[in-house]
Amino acid sequence: MAAVDEHADEHAVDDHAKGRIISDAPLSRPVPVTLRYDADFTPATVRFGFPGDVEWSFPRALLETGLRTPTRRGDIGVWPCGRVQTVVEFHTEDGVAVVQFDTSALLRFLRHTYAASTSLTTH
Repeated sequence: MAAVDEHADEHAVDDHAKGRIISDAPLSRPVPVTLRYDADFTPATVRFGFPGDVEWSFPRALLETGLRTPTRRGDIGVWPCGRVQTVVEFHTEDGVAVVQFDTSALLRFLRHTYAASTSLTTH
């Protein structure tokens, strides 16, 4: 019988946020996004999951910095948009997806990732 880590769930975060896909169309479209973090697996990485099993992984530091100032690494850019919104831009060979989030949802997610990281170091 394998040992079970009773603290494993404390090290993972699965938050949900509503993003808005920004395009040339007159109205933006809402999209559900799952914000994931696993301190046991990739402590420096966050993952954004979109419908259709599309998931993007990128450094947590990129998200943190992008909440305050425009930043980009590779195929992903993050920047503040006004006082209460943040934009995350995903580049693929097929084009660009621009998704706007309430900054408060991303800050809450980051707080949860730090709590999961802290519980990892205290056990």
